[in-house]
Amino acid sequence: MVNQSKLRTIEMSTSGAVVTGHREFHYRWVWHLKSSPEMLWPLVSNTDRFNRDTHVPKIAQITDEALSNGRRKLQMHRITLGPLKLVPIVWYEEPFEWMQPHRFGVVRNYIKGPVRQMRVQADLNRLPDNSTEAIYQVWITPANLLGYAAIPFQVGLLSARDFKRVFHAYDRLAWENRRPEIQLAPASRLSSGGRERLMRSRVGLRAQGADERLIDQLFDIIEHGDDLTLMRLRPYALADAWGADRRAVLTLCLLATRANLLDLRWELLCPQCRGANEVDGHLEDVNPLVHCKSCNIDYEVNFEYSVELTFRPNDSVRVVEDTLFCMGGPQVTPHIATQGMVAPGESLLVEPELEPGRYRVRTMTLQGAQPIRVEEDGLAEIVIAASGHWHGGEPVLGTRPRITFENTTADAQLFIMERLSWSDQAATAAEVTSLQVFRDLFSNEALRSNIQMSVGGMTVMFTDLRGSTRMYREIGDAPAFGRVMDHFEVIRQAVIAHDGAIVKTLGDAVMAVFRRPVNAVLAAMEAQAALAQPEGAREPLALKVGINTGPAIAVTLNERLDYFGTTVNLAARLTETSEGSDIVVSDVVRHDPEVAHMLDLRDVTCFAQSFAMQIRGFDDAPLRLYRIGLTQLNQRQLSG
Repeated sequence: MVNQSKLRTIEMSTSGAVVTGHREFHYRWVWHLKSSPEMLWPLVSNTDRFNRDTHVPKIAQITDEALSNGRRKLQMHRITLGPLKLVPIVWYEEPFEWMQPHRFGVVRNYIKGPVRQMRVQADLNRLPDNSTEAIYQVWITPANLLGYAAIPFQVGLLSARDFKRVFHAYDRLAWENRRPEIQLAPASRLSSGGRERLMRSRVGLRAQGADERLIDQLFDIIEHGDDLTLMRLRPYALADAWGADRRAVLTLCLLATRANLLDLRWELLCPQCRGANEVDGHLEDVNPLVHCKSCNIDYEVNFEYSVELTFRPNDSVRVVEDTLFCMGGPQVTPHIATQGMVAPGESLLVEPELEPGRYRVRTMTLQGAQPIRVEEDGLAEIVIAASGHWHGGEPVLGTRPRITFENTTADAQLFIMERLSWSDQAATAAEVTSLQVFRDLFSNEALRSNIQMSVGGMTVMFTDLRGSTRMYREIGDAPAFGRVMDHFEVIRQAVIAHDGAIVKTLGDAVMAVFRRPVNAVLAAMEAQAALAQPEGAREPLALKVGINTGPAIAVTLNERLDYFGTTVNLAARLTETSEGSDIVVSDVVRHDPEVAHMLDLRDVTCFAQSFAMQIRGFDDAPLRLYRIGLTQLNQRQLSG
C-alpha cells in the first residue's frame, strides 16, 4: 500500500497556496482495474498522452523568467476556433512528484484564467490479487465567477467521463501487453501521394533484404500512428513492441530514410534529465557543448550516451505535427524512480519499488549526489539528508525500502532518486556509426571538421595481408590486385555478420570497428579461416590481425567519420606482431567476459597464449598481449 506520510506531505506542501475565501472543489474517482500497478504505470504516468486522450488543449512553455527546481511557466487556450485562440490560461507548474509505480501528482498555480489553483494526484494501489485500485483526485480552486460556473461542468461532468474512459482503455492495453509507444488510428493520415510513395518503395526495400512483415508494420504505423507516436520513432522500442530483431528494425528505418520515407534525427540528451535539448538532422550540425534549460547545466556531448538516433516520417509521406500536452510527467524521465519537493527543515517519506542496480540521489541546486546500490537483501530503511554536502559511501538498499529525504538547507529541494543505467532501447550514435549499413547508406554523415567527440568504449580491429608484396611480384600486379579486392570482400562480409563496420582501407590493410570485443574476435576468426581455405585452386592467404578495445575519439577525416586515440594506435601496432595464423589482442580484450566465455567454449579448437612485448610508441613498459589461434579443424568449420 502507499504510505500515508507521503500523502500528507504532498497535501501540506500544496494546500497552503489556496487563497482564503475561495471555495475548493474536490473530485475523487475510484476504479478497480485488473492490471497490476507495474503494468499500468507506463501508460497512466505518461501525462503527455493522458492529457491528449482526456481532451486537454495543447500547451506551450513561456520562458520569460528564470524558475528554480524544475518549475515551469506554461500556457494554453481553452477554446480554439481556427486561427482564433480564446480563453487564455497561464500558470506556474510545480515539478511533478512521484513514487514508482504507485503515485504521482502535480500542483498548478494559475495567474490568468478562471482557475486559481489545481492539484492532481493519481494512486495505483496494489490489491491482494495483484490487480489495482486506481484513485484519481482533483482539487481545484476557482479564481472568478466563470470558474465557479465552469468547474462543475468541465471537471465534474466532461473530464470525469474522459478520466473513466481513459483509465479503462489503458487497463485493456496493459492487460493485452500492448506497448504505449505505438498507438494506431483506423483512418489513414497520409499526405497527398503518400500511399503511392510507400507502395513504390516497397519493392526496393524488399530487394535490399528488408523483411516483408516488418515493412508492413512500419508502413502501418506511418499511415495510422498518431502524432505523439510518430514525433519520435525509436527503432529499438519498435522492435521490442513488434517482437522483432532490433538490428533488423534499425536497418529497415535506415533503408526507409534513404528511400525518403523517414527523416533521421540526432537527439542531444542531457546526462541528468535525459531529455532532448537539441534535435539535429545531420551529424555536422551537432554541437559539442549544449545547455539544458530544465537542469540549468552545460554538458559535453558524447556518442556513447548523449546522441540518440530517432526517426519521423518525411513530410512527403505523412505530415506530423509537433504537439505538447504536458512537459513534466513521470514517463518523461522513466529512469527517475521517485521525485519529491521538500521544504526547508521538512522531511518526506517514500516507499518506491526499485529494481536491483545502481542509483543516485541528487537535488537540482546542490552539487554532487549520494550513490545508492539496490539489492534484494539490502537495508529496509534509510535517511538521506541534503545539507550542502552528501555522506560518503554507497549504502545498499532493498528493493522496497522506506526512504526519508531530509532537507536541512535553507531552500526548498527537489529530491530525485534515479537509476544510473541508461535505457538499452536507445540507438546511440556510438552504436549506429559503427554499423556497416549506416556507413554504406550515409557515407556523408560526418562531424564538422573542427569537432572531436568521445565515443566511449570502442573495439578496433586492424588487418594486413602477410606477404602481399611478394604476391604482387610473383603473380603480377593485375592478378594480385584482384586477390586483394577479393580479400576485402571476405573481411567485409565477416565484419557485417558480426555487427561491425569497415572504417577505411589503407593499401591492403583494413580498419574496422565494433561495439563488442567478442564480435571483433569472431569476425577475425571467420575472415582468417575463409582466406586460409579459399575456394577452387587459389592459394591461401594469411591475414594478420590486431584487436584492442577502449575509449576513442570520433573525428572527420577525408569527409568520412573516422576514429583516433590511443586505443586505435595500439590496435594498429598489434597487427605488426601477428604472424597471420593468429589474432593478437590486448589484455583488456582477452579478459572481456564475452571473449573469455567464447574461448572457454572453443577450448578444443581455439587457444590463447600470453606474451609480453615492447610495442613501438608505447615505451613505458612491455605490454601483456595474447595470441588467439585456431586449429585446422576449427578453420575448416569456420570456412565451411
